[in-house]
Amino acid sequence: MSYQLISISQQAAVTTVSLNRPELHNAFNPELIGELRQALTAIATDSSTRVVILTGNGPSFSAGGDLSWMQASASYTAEQNIADAENLDAMFDLLNSMPQPVIGRINGAALGGGAGLVACCDLAVAVEQAKFGFTEVKLGLIPAVIAQYVVPKIGVSQSRALFISGERFSAERAFEIGLIHAITSEDELDQTVGYLVERMLSGGPQAMAQAKKLVQAIWEMERSAAKRYAIEAIAQARTSAEGQTGLAAFLNKRKPQW
Repeated sequence: MSYQLISISQQAAVTTVSLNRPELHNAFNPELIGELRQALTAIATDSSTRVVILTGNGPSFSAGGDLSWMQASASYTAEQNIADAENLDAMFDLLNSMPQPVIGRINGAALGGGAGLVACCDLAVAVEQAKFGFTEVKLGLIPAVIAQYVVPKIGVSQSRALFISGERFSAERAFEIGLIHAITSEDELDQTVGYLVERMLSGGPQAMAQAKKLVQAIWEMERSAAKRYAIEAIAQARTSAEGQTGLAAFLNKRKPQW
């Protein structure tokens, strides 16, 4: 499929999704949201993709919502605004629930919804000069849709402080609060991402997908339901074809063939 506002490339088992509005700092509008939803839906069911990299073309990762889109939404009816927000949430939910590991290649500023995209990545690596921020209050808005992905990632205390202040913060602080997982120079960004890709390729694809679901279940479920989910999940993993393959490879001191 041909896209205008994102670009897709695949090398072996790794698919890279790049936001492609560099002249507008990869801000998203309904068209970009639609394209990203289409792409993620297709990738999620593509067995040839084992790792997804999300990045931005140009100097920025993503500045979040396009201001012209935000301005237009002021004249929407209540029903139109709800539908618009539901469409935006569907994009974040798809990214957050991808069965494959998602690595954020944060090549520059990630603000507002752009920082929300970072929160949905399983692992995120940022260049040292990258700036982050949940800047919505500066426009009289709130980071409502992304909050459900950001709060579990960085916690209630940091979310309250950063949502209310709208301040921009450094990659170092983003690392300290758990929004990103590594900081690197521009020259070493791809090398660092490549190292993480290799780590992800060493795990069983189904096991990683189930591990992501496990974390979500423990976070969302009531305690006794989460306990039962975890017990049943390990029982199923032990008897799965992938689990049997992995255990046999370990016992025979060889690498499993995923």
